[in-house]
Amino acid sequence: MDTYLERLNPEQRLAVETIDGPLLVLAGAGTGKTRVLTTRFAHILLSGRAAPGQVLAVTFTNKAAREMRERVADLLGRPVEGLWLGTFHALCARMLRRHAEYVGLTSSFTILDTDDQLRLLKQVMELHRIDAKRWPAPGLMGAIQRWKDRGLTPDRITPAEDTEFAGGKARQIYADYQARLIQLNAADFGDLMLHTVEILRTRPDVLAQYHRFFRYLLVDEYQDTNTIQYLWLRLLAKRETGPANICCVGDDDQSIYSWRGAEVENILRFEKDFPGAVLVKLESNYRSTAPILAAASGLIAHNDGRLGKTLRPGRNDSEGERVLVASVWDSDEEARLVGERIESLQRDGNRLSEMAILVRAGFQTRSFEERLITLGLPYKVVGGMRFYERAEIRDAIAYMRVLNQPADDLAFERIINLPRRGVGDVALQSLHGLSREARIPMTEAVLRRLADGTLKGRLREQLGQLMACLEQGRRRLAQAQFLAEGGDTPSGPVHVGVVETLLEESGYVEMWKKDKSPDAPGRLDNLRELVRALVDFETLGGFLEHVSLVMENDENAGADRVNLMTLHGAKGLEFDTVFLPGWEEGLFPSQRTLDEGGNKGLEEERRLAYVGITRARKRALISHAANRRIYANWQSAIPSRFIDELPEEHVEQMGSASLAREQRRSAPPVFGGQFPLTARRPRTIEAWEQPARPARAGGIEPGTRVFHQKFGYGIVKNADEGKLDVEFDKAGFKRVLDSYVEPAPS
Repeated sequence: MDTYLERLNPEQRLAVETIDGPLLVLAGAGTGKTRVLTTRFAHILLSGRAAPGQVLAVTFTNKAAREMRERVADLLGRPVEGLWLGTFHALCARMLRRHAEYVGLTSSFTILDTDDQLRLLKQVMELHRIDAKRWPAPGLMGAIQRWKDRGLTPDRITPAEDTEFAGGKARQIYADYQARLIQLNAADFGDLMLHTVEILRTRPDVLAQYHRFFRYLLVDEYQDTNTIQYLWLRLLAKRETGPANICCVGDDDQSIYSWRGAEVENILRFEKDFPGAVLVKLESNYRSTAPILAAASGLIAHNDGRLGKTLRPGRNDSEGERVLVASVWDSDEEARLVGERIESLQRDGNRLSEMAILVRAGFQTRSFEERLITLGLPYKVVGGMRFYERAEIRDAIAYMRVLNQPADDLAFERIINLPRRGVGDVALQSLHGLSREARIPMTEAVLRRLADGTLKGRLREQLGQLMACLEQGRRRLAQAQFLAEGGDTPSGPVHVGVVETLLEESGYVEMWKKDKSPDAPGRLDNLRELVRALVDFETLGGFLEHVSLVMENDENAGADRVNLMTLHGAKGLEFDTVFLPGWEEGLFPSQRTLDEGGNKGLEEERRLAYVGITRARKRALISHAANRRIYANWQSAIPSRFIDELPEEHVEQMGSASLAREQRRSAPPVFGGQFPLTARRPRTIEAWEQPARPARAGGIEPGTRVFHQKFGYGIVKNADEGKLDVEFDKAGFKRVLDSYVEPAPS
């Protein structure tokens, strides 16, 4: 016993040995949370205070449950059987099968997957004659699951908690959906906890049985619990006699999942819920260097809704580089800066797999993906697909392919019923038959069917509108090409507006605007980023060729790859080097979160920034751009308020003096030292205009060989106040700004 306890620091040992009564362990990032939880579990068993089946241990993921089981077995020196160890839903499913009859089920009930849930809900909606186009089933299912996450059965929903979704019929549909589940002897995922809590609420005998059964409760990641999970734990922990032997481990500073129901208030009120609770703070961090910890602690200290702790280095070798904050001119330069740093670190012997680019929003990955591909650096998108592999991006590119090449039948088949236009199997087979028989593209087959009157009603109207949109777009592209060949330069990249119009008028964008699922706003952001990418190419065909080349990125590059992921997806991970781009007002903190959540949303965004910084072991680089191209237009970007909140002594700034002046000029007024929740609207200029940018310090002399990301290598022929005349090897003579080229390696 002494051996495993001696491995702990004083804070950790106190948390392990404080056995009886309620205990809250505030475990900061990298402070050994898992070690404390598993050692406490083993200590309870080794000290003879409980048998394995008398400890209820709850985790959020199956992976965490497996890891805890293995660590406990290692400490005990033998496999442990009969454990009540698992996720909230797995443990509730186990309980529910024991007591299913109390909610009208049998022990052999079926757990429905997402597709079956939606299919059943649609059947109930049809009985209520709900317009599925106006009120999509996924949106209503989201409302029902939110009710379940808050522990609300249909009869517990008050008018204040009701919704106008489905014309005010949502609560009745919920009730009928639940009744139908009972008839089918089935439960959906949310029912596993909802039914179990209802049984514990209404059956004192069952609750008393579990009070006798479980002597100790261990809970991981308590800051991420939602209402129903909180209710379940309170019911099991609160006894009529004896102490509440519940130990919750968590970090209020890492509560970042309110969008999926997590309530940071659960951990903040622990001492009120369990009077006499002991609070142990784990503050010795064994992951990061002292400057990284100081920067993160200084930032999170600006939050009011926290219990309070300060991370300090737990290692003797914790000295290291200060957190680097880089001011760049625009988002393109930001991607170049990150790419260069990664190359430099790799040359110095650092593994790519120990580097991560953590973005606030999924659409930000595109520029970094393309830069890494240009540099030949392998990467992987963790927790998601690469930008051009996402469904909405593939759909939009299919629209572009048909616009660019009417004979592209594969692309046309993808979009013909996106959004739904009533093209059923019979209609599609008829079009296929005509296409093969007449040896014409599918688009031509549709035009013939429209002309001969074969297509009727809504199908005729919808396909007619699609073909008109495509034809109008092709005419605009042809007109722009004609002007270009005649020496007249169109005012801006015409294909950008054409694609925007096509996606809007075809109904594709509107389809996602009407979608009520949680990921719909992110899909719209991705579509806007796709349109932004078009601006960098002179023609639509050039962009589509570029996409084809990007998609050929080697997927078999081995395990050593740069990691790209969102900040939410990075929680629980750690890397030697972390890049944190896009720290600008409106992007991070997210304006959408500020609009919806006010100051509470701002504090969660700050916790997300804290999580991002504390992923880094050795070095962290934060970057923000003075200009960012959003939705195809340039906007002046205001540095994030979080940058001002970083302690100066632990931060190193880099960026030109002229850029700093521009950012100070763009900064919003600050009242009482605080940013307003809504920053002033940034300046916006047209997509094809390039913001005036500071000249490169020192300049580039004629005769210098340079590299341009778009045009490749070339020789500078003339230099005039930051503007260069360059003869490129492949692209010919071009005039470019000196800040967009780099001296070529000698």
